[in-house]
Amino acid sequence: MKDFFSKSIYFLVIILALGGLISSPIALLFGVIFNFLWEAPFKKSNPKNINLLLKISVVGLGFGMLIKDTLQTGKEGFGLTIVTIVFTITLGLWLTRLLKIDLKLGHLITSGTAICGGSAIAAIAPTVKAQEKTISMALGVIFLLNATALFIFPSLGYFFHLTQEQFGLWCAVAIHDTSSVVGAALSYGDEALQIATTVKLSRTLWIIPFAMFSMFLFKTKGEKIKIPYFILLFLLAIAINSSHILPESTTQFIVLISKRLLVVTLFLIGLTISTKDLKAVGMKPIFLAGTLWVAISVFSLMLIMVKL
Repeated sequence: MKDFFSKSIYFLVIILALGGLISSPIALLFGVIFNFLWEAPFKKSNPKNINLLLKISVVGLGFGMLIKDTLQTGKEGFGLTIVTIVFTITLGLWLTRLLKIDLKLGHLITSGTAICGGSAIAAIAPTVKAQEKTISMALGVIFLLNATALFIFPSLGYFFHLTQEQFGLWCAVAIHDTSSVVGAALSYGDEALQIATTVKLSRTLWIIPFAMFSMFLFKTKGEKIKIPYFILLFLLAIAINSSHILPESTTQFIVLISKRLLVVTLFLIGLTISTKDLKAVGMKPIFLAGTLWVAISVFSLMLIMVKL
């Protein structure tokens, strides 16, 4: 009976998300609360579902963008991306040694903060031969900060009177995972959403050079680097929309469905956040991740406000 009730609530939240009746932060909160009260159904397939739904959502958002605007946004975010990645990696490697944290754990947390959260951790982990426990600890810390960012960033954006462009850039640089970046920008406005998505995906490509750097740093050889090929589908969607092959009503519907699938994705991500897992991490890794996150958030916000 209990299992039937929990599954009923599970599917009810998904229906509400697909119907556009709950926002991205609320969906994430529902996921966290659900995981606290009951055991999440379909736990084994949840990570794969999150990965697939996120990619579908991001590709779908491409049908609401134009090539000209995307290139302009990418150009504006390129310099900011390089500066903030170098800043975060340098600070992360230094703090890892200062706090005497396991080097591989510190490296994964740094990569997740510098580039794109869980995706970066999953891609970098094989190149440094990280153990499953180390990977789980890094993911747990990053997911916690992602959840926090989704709630506080829009409020901070309004507090600092950030424009759509400023907020979109800030989200892309200072929030870890693509899901939370898009979720936070979604609640701020369409322009912020387009800018945040474009800059974050271009930032994701930095997984490749950073993975090569990681192999050199940890002296590992022969490991395969996971390349985020779905970005090509995102670019294809932008090209299709820019060429007006599909009717505007069709592309608008695709974008609408993609936004709602993203809300579902955030609910599923909430199901993965566990206080038990976070307690197992310890204070030093959480302090490292929190310090890096605050540093990159403040540093990038200052650059954006001065530049724009």
